[in-house]
Amino acid sequence: MLDGKVAVVTGASKGIGLAVARALAAEGALVIGGAHTVDSLGDIARVTGVALDLADPGAPAVLVQRALDDHGRLDILVNNVGAVRLRLGGFLEVTDDDFEWAMQMNFFTTVRASRAALVPMVAQGYGAIVNVASVNAFYQPDGATVDYGAAKAAVLNLTKSLAQEYGPQGIHVNAVSPGPVSTDLWLGDDGVAATVGRATGVNADTARQQIVARMGGFATGRFTTAEEVATLVVMLTSELTANVTGANFVVDGGLIKTT
Repeated sequence: MLDGKVAVVTGASKGIGLAVARALAAEGALVIGGAHTVDSLGDIARVTGVALDLADPGAPAVLVQRALDDHGRLDILVNNVGAVRLRLGGFLEVTDDDFEWAMQMNFFTTVRASRAALVPMVAQGYGAIVNVASVNAFYQPDGATVDYGAAKAAVLNLTKSLAQEYGPQGIHVNAVSPGPVSTDLWLGDDGVAATVGRATGVNADTARQQIVARMGGFATGRFTTAEEVATLVVMLTSELTANVTGANFVVDGGLIKTT
């Protein structure tokens, strides 16, 4: 579906970003993937890894320029890069610097990459931007990730603003909000489950079950996979959904119970 399209994916070396890079390439796109380290991208056909620190204010524009230098155009931007620091002490433990870090990592990376990508997209009269947000943007069961949730809420607001401004110029902008995904963020040695388990004196699997139960549980009974999120992202980059814009798609196994 994406033959001849050129895509940039931020945070492309693991988890959702890696799954998105693979899925875009499988649909025929030429992908420029940016991350701190890009060894995981080296053996994927049609994917070029670019090692850089996307928290550096100039780095997102460098990544976009690489796509233009290599392929002469840019059709797709997937703003996936992000990070969270789990804090078990609640809101009063979160400092101004913590909020600033969360905004820089999750919001300003999206702002800067979008700013760089929109210039060539506007010039060619076509483009698709997908921002990876989170259910934490609107579902916040505790203060452990309050700064992350605020930053992702800003991403959703930006998504809708860009959709309104650039829709008349042929650019559609949407967001995907995953719930818990079976990646290192949740299930790794330093992920949410392991961190909570160490703090509460239980193993990571028990902690995971307790956290999910407190959140209300999944209708499907399991975590979402990175590949399932990637499938949704790729659909939103295609011309099949060109008139879908300013929308946020939740993929959470039925975690969110309200409409």
